[in-house]
Amino acid sequence: MKNSTKKITAAIAVSAIALGMMAGCGNSGSTSSGSSTAASTEGSKAADKVYNVGICQLVQHPALDAATKGFKDKLTELAGEGNIKFDEQNAQGDSPTCATICNQFVASKYDLIMANATPALQAASTATADIPVIATSITDYASALDAKDWTGKTGTNVTGTSDLAPLAEQAQIVKELLPDTKKIGILYCSAEANSKYQATEITKSFNELGYEVKEYTFTDSNDVAQVTTSACSEMDAIYIPTDNVAATNAELIDSIAAPAKKPIVAGEESICKGCGLATLSISYYDLGCTTGEMAYDILVNGKKPGEMEIKYSPKFTKEYMADRAKALGITIPDGYEEIKAE
Repeated sequence: MKNSTKKITAAIAVSAIALGMMAGCGNSGSTSSGSSTAASTEGSKAADKVYNVGICQLVQHPALDAATKGFKDKLTELAGEGNIKFDEQNAQGDSPTCATICNQFVASKYDLIMANATPALQAASTATADIPVIATSITDYASALDAKDWTGKTGTNVTGTSDLAPLAEQAQIVKELLPDTKKIGILYCSAEANSKYQATEITKSFNELGYEVKEYTFTDSNDVAQVTTSACSEMDAIYIPTDNVAATNAELIDSIAAPAKKPIVAGEESICKGCGLATLSISYYDLGCTTGEMAYDILVNGKKPGEMEIKYSPKFTKEYMADRAKALGITIPDGYEEIKAE
């Protein structure tokens, strides 16, 4: 479910095994998964200690915000009110700032660091090999951490959750909604390793479906408009993966794609809401809840991050924007949920 990384200098880990997760997220209306973190007898373990948790979030936008909220809500619920002290910091889309924030957390000797988005994970992993790091909103850990021979576990002080939706199914959305499409442009930030991974993988699916595919990459927010204009002038439709720069520039992308009548299929809901026609998405709040459960297991139950498998969402929802479907003259079939405009 991850902004531009002008320097992706860290070499660090992952992609992974889909496990049942998401259960027990209080505000989402679901019930407890029955995991060890949910056992009431273990809640007392946290009662005699206050845990200091640093949160480094790459940028402010709805998906990442929801993941952070889910993380805080679930960890507070499990550990008990007053037993967790959060230091929440936002890098405002600047990767070097992520490094500064994480180094401050390490200097303060926090008990755990939560990294929200790939550049935040890379900064946290570089900053410490000792303090547990739990991440969320990471598309592919192997790409983010430059891990070789990936097994689903990092073997280090890092673990977390992934927001990767099934890319083959996302490609099928194009075929289902846009039957006349022949050429697809993939629009993303070249500085984001997670975006490059998605572009490479979904290209395989698009090629299997017979589409002509071309990548259109911008390096940061400054060239989004120019690259988007090129993509819209040359392609029949656009695909945007879960990309932080695209998410923060979704309205700008829409201002170019809408007049050009170019439909956009997005990798997650917030991008779809800003500029897309449809998406196959997850609940970032639930993803954050699962991350909070894992953090509780580390802090209170003594689990080692390197031995914990990366968790994926088992639930994905087809969603669409009714106003864009109407403007494009596209009839949405059954099985899609409307994204309500705020």
